[in-house]
Amino acid sequence: MSDLSTVIEVAGALSAAGGLGYAKVRSPRVFWSLVGAPVARVRFSVTYRATMDVCGLTVQPSRLRAFMVRNVARQEVQPVPPRVHRVRYSSTGMRATLRLPAGLEPADVSAASERLRHAWGVHSVHVVEVKPGFVELRMTGYDVLRRVKMPRRLPRTTTAGPLVVPVALREDGTAFVRDYQKIPHALTVGANQSGKSMYQRNLISELAKRPVGLVGIDCKRGVEQGGYAPRLSALAVTPDEADGLLEALVGEMEERFDVLSSHGVPDMWALPAKVRPVPLVVLVDEVAELFLVAAKKDEERRDRMVMRMIRLAQMARAVGIFLEVCGQRFGSDLGKGATALRAQLTGRVVHRVNDKQTAEMALGDIAPEAVFAATTIAPDRPGVAVAGDASGGWSRIRTPAMTPADAVAVCQEYAHLTPHLTALASFRPTVHTTPAPAAPLLKLVPVPE
Repeated sequence: MSDLSTVIEVAGALSAAGGLGYAKVRSPRVFWSLVGAPVARVRFSVTYRATMDVCGLTVQPSRLRAFMVRNVARQEVQPVPPRVHRVRYSSTGMRATLRLPAGLEPADVSAASERLRHAWGVHSVHVVEVKPGFVELRMTGYDVLRRVKMPRRLPRTTTAGPLVVPVALREDGTAFVRDYQKIPHALTVGANQSGKSMYQRNLISELAKRPVGLVGIDCKRGVEQGGYAPRLSALAVTPDEADGLLEALVGEMEERFDVLSSHGVPDMWALPAKVRPVPLVVLVDEVAELFLVAAKKDEERRDRMVMRMIRLAQMARAVGIFLEVCGQRFGSDLGKGATALRAQLTGRVVHRVNDKQTAEMALGDIAPEAVFAATTIAPDRPGVAVAGDASGGWSRIRTPAMTPADAVAVCQEYAHLTPHLTALASFRPTVHTTPAPAAPLLKLVPVPE
């Protein structure tokens, strides 16, 4: 009987170990919650002071504190590490808010993030300044970009308005959002099969749910954006149509500026709700098609389109017109005006690229240290990208998998939100509805008497 109980106990232990091993591979969130988080918390608490000391993140105490420790507490005077203000857990990792002592700055903690990651046995450590004197250590317990799952509870900023859109997941477990009021225009580049189109699908499907107007420019005969027609206020599928649509957008911008001038306000958000125009997001797919020309006679049209896009990028933010420019490569080699346009595209998202020069063109002028990260994206991880902005900050992101059919279904579901714009009425795409199949005719067979 004792042998049987021993076998049962051993089998139970092996089953539990096997279950945890399976969870670690197939369900890392469960494994982190059950095993990883408790172990990391104990390791963090026990080794915190020693880890900060060896990482050079301690300072000498003040004279008063040293005097009190030596003469009142009768203890040895030790260097002072950042004080742990609060520790929180999540399904992806752990966050610790630290109060920095005098003499330390957030850059010092960021420089030691790799050493902290190895010391506490977590997947990554990211340092974010909360306010002067406080930093937050965002520790992830596993690779959250391996299987993207957007957080259920998004930050309050994602509900701040119709122009704040969650698109992807950052490597620290937080949501990457496109805030068009903070970053009005953006550039997305990436090679074929890098996940660039998947990023656009996630962006369009989220914008389709909001009260905004969507304008598409897809000079590949609409193969990418044609399915979004129910939710598009305008669509151009050839360079000639794109030329006319950009002219109409410039005219719409000037009319909106007249409205601002008549009300004496600097931007559309200061207008009364009754006269405030609907925000417009212009989605340009494969921007190189607008720059490249096959004959000299097309150069005049190219110059017009580039000039109009630059005007929109320079002035249209105040009247609620925003640019999302997408392409495989974007730089001065495209021709006149490319550099001027790129300078106005504050947001940058770089997927896997075929050469270092493309990454440098997109990120070199805003976050030079992110160029290496963009060139090391593995080919077997589509959707992974490096996102940066003019502030110099950057992070790795990955968009959730979304098929073209899913994005089309969202656009069809929210087609009733498509605004009608008089200036763009001639470019409104025709939505073809598939008629329901007719009922088969029944053939009457005479019944013998």
